[in-house]
Amino acid sequence: MKNIFLSLVSLLLGFSSYAQLKSPSDFLGYELGTQFTRHHQVIDYVNHVSENSGFAQTAAYGKTNEGRTLQLVYLSAPENLAQLESLRKDHLRSIGYAEGAKETTKEFSVVWLSYNVHGNESTSTEAALKTLHSLVSEKKDWLENLIVIMDPCINPDGRDRYVNWYNQVKSTPFDSAPEANEHFEEWPGGRYNHYYFDLNRDWAWLSQKESQQRLPNYLAWMPQIHVDFHEQGVDSPYYFAPAVEPYHEVITDFQREFQTTIAKNHSRYFDKEGWLYFTDEVFDLLYPGYGDTYPMFNGAIGMTYEQGGSGRAGLSIRNRVGDLLSLKDRIAHHYTSGLSTVEVAHNNTTRLNREFRNYHSAKDGKFATYAIEGPSDKMEALMHLLNAHQIPMQQLAQATNIKGIEFSSQKNKNTAFSPKAIILNGKGKKSKLIQALFEPQTQFSDSLTYDITSWALPYAYGLKAVASNQRVKTTAIVASNKTFEVDKSAYAYAAERKSIQDGQFLAALIKAGVRVSYNEIPLTNGGETWDMGSVFVLKTQNKHLPNLGETVANIAKETKQEVHSLSSGLSDKGPDLGSNQLRFMANKTIGLLKSDNASPQGYGEIWHFIEQQLNYPLIQLSDERLNERFLNNLDVLIIPPGYYSSLFNNEGDNALSKWIKAGGRVIALGSALNAFTNNSLFSLQRKTAAEQASQEIAFNAQERENIRSVIYGSIYRASVDPSHPLAAGYSSNYFTLKTSAAAYSLLENNGTAAYLSKNVQPVAGFSGDKAIKLQSESLLFGTERVGSGSVVYFVDNPLYRSFWENGKLWLVNAIFM
Repeated sequence: MKNIFLSLVSLLLGFSSYAQLKSPSDFLGYELGTQFTRHHQVIDYVNHVSENSGFAQTAAYGKTNEGRTLQLVYLSAPENLAQLESLRKDHLRSIGYAEGAKETTKEFSVVWLSYNVHGNESTSTEAALKTLHSLVSEKKDWLENLIVIMDPCINPDGRDRYVNWYNQVKSTPFDSAPEANEHFEEWPGGRYNHYYFDLNRDWAWLSQKESQQRLPNYLAWMPQIHVDFHEQGVDSPYYFAPAVEPYHEVITDFQREFQTTIAKNHSRYFDKEGWLYFTDEVFDLLYPGYGDTYPMFNGAIGMTYEQGGSGRAGLSIRNRVGDLLSLKDRIAHHYTSGLSTVEVAHNNTTRLNREFRNYHSAKDGKFATYAIEGPSDKMEALMHLLNAHQIPMQQLAQATNIKGIEFSSQKNKNTAFSPKAIILNGKGKKSKLIQALFEPQTQFSDSLTYDITSWALPYAYGLKAVASNQRVKTTAIVASNKTFEVDKSAYAYAAERKSIQDGQFLAALIKAGVRVSYNEIPLTNGGETWDMGSVFVLKTQNKHLPNLGETVANIAKETKQEVHSLSSGLSDKGPDLGSNQLRFMANKTIGLLKSDNASPQGYGEIWHFIEQQLNYPLIQLSDERLNERFLNNLDVLIIPPGYYSSLFNNEGDNALSKWIKAGGRVIALGSALNAFTNNSLFSLQRKTAAEQASQEIAFNAQERENIRSVIYGSIYRASVDPSHPLAAGYSSNYFTLKTSAAAYSLLENNGTAAYLSKNVQPVAGFSGDKAIKLQSESLLFGTERVGSGSVVYFVDNPLYRSFWENGKLWLVNAIFM
């Protein structure tokens, strides 16, 4: 009787809502596909559907940097939505991710559809509106055994940047000529979020606000299918999975097979319409930060769908064969693949549930134990990331020697760990995700890949680690007990500078007007040994701050850094605190060069780091204002990766050259270093490969030949001069992530702070043999005096995607040294 009643309620609700529900075109007041929909209109329509259909509920999950709403919509039968929280808990219980007795008897699967992660790939949000309407009207029968979660726009800031730009420059109604202005976005384009980050590279690292707010919702549901809707070049046909090799080795046979099951269903619809498509090309499943791979590593069928168009297509464009590609066409393709995906899930619920349970109950990780240990700041940063991914952690019960692959040497050996070491169970909950993030060597079946090939977190965080098949005794993690109290009558205050957290403390002191010094050589004072580059605050140098002790204590508490109170300036060993070997670190006014020639991502990484992580003031300076008037207000100018042809002239007498020679400091990163070569003002020299006798390469072998000269995100061990001011806080070895094969000669006059040694080999990841030879005895980080000023060179970008935590202190040092 109860079921009959619920069915009648469902029918009446469905009939009533259908009578009031409007299509996207009727609600918006224009035919979908004839103009782009702004984000606030998207939210309005999603709310309209929720208010006028018993098959939809909405939930806001956050705000973007620019204040736009991030919102999910849950689609299911009304009786399912009425017990949504109970169904969610039961779903997690089925895979061992929640405790308690089952609350419902419903069998269902969860499908998550993500749209518009790249803002200028704008078709997908339009398609989301059409898909939403169809699912709650024509296709609502599918929702009886499904919960479909739609995120109609992951990247609202990027989308509105693109839509607003397009509406400002387009012809009326549009211009399909491919050379028209409306098909060429202005820098930085709409692809990225507010800070110019690619959110489809951030699922694993969670550096961005949007990712941080989205992931808890994703993990609260653990969908069995996740689709990430994209666009590619205007001349490309539609792409849907299965993906091409390399697949990460943790991806199961079922995950591979079910991609094909879905593809066969798509092909029925695409074949009927005569639409072009391709599979098993271009897009692989290796790097863990994507919207297809991250779900895969959590047991889902993760897939990317790519429609031709992207930021070039606008409302209509003529492609290279002369056909018109319209926004309406693009919407139809994404709409069709989205509905087809839901249909397959509806028809395969039992199988999806069984295989999902099997995935999460498997105990087949490559290693049984991952042991990690290091300085508390770095460990806390790593644990914060692992907690966000809901990865279980334990602590060693006692000091233990663990035999396994030691990360630093990549050798199988015994390594001693203290009881403070963190232990991850490589054959328990989240074991496949743990393996993907921590394995010493990423295994891949093909070196032709779409992205970087190494990212192991112990290297990224600068930690000692072992991957082992040895079982160890563990206990619950004991929270660290840092103290932030200081003796307010102390002679001086001292703190380490060995992590980015220490760098945040240093920047906060300087920003607050505290006068800070660092020691050029190690010293012992107050019962502690202070390595080169440690931070000292002397009361006698801060008489302008009557409450110095309180100021230091408050900043220490805010930045969670330990500070030592020193009672005397007389050191037990090394220079006394009044020595000239303690150097003053002045407040710096920092500029960031903004140019159409800069990499938007490289620019954004610096912008985000200084503004959001270092919390330090930053002046964004257009290259049009690179003149004496503005430069003279700066102490430091950071030049992001990019290709600049006119920063300097050969005579060395333009505004930037004069400013450097007069005492300014330039920090150049990545490809920006090219601007400093072939110029008499600087000594930087780019290395070139030795010429080899030419030989015939078959046309179909050219791509394989080309990758001999590239590096796809490989990890290298660098040698460090720990006495160099730029290297403060670093030991004699540092692991760097190389994303380019570009190499430069070592600097003279003690300018080289870090370098790659002779005959260096990658520790992990793919590097072509020709690229490897070029790295031998090459610069990594260094400084050069130019007149009264200096240039700091970063061959590798330590801020790449903001996940290489152990590299961030290099930039702090470059700014304040």
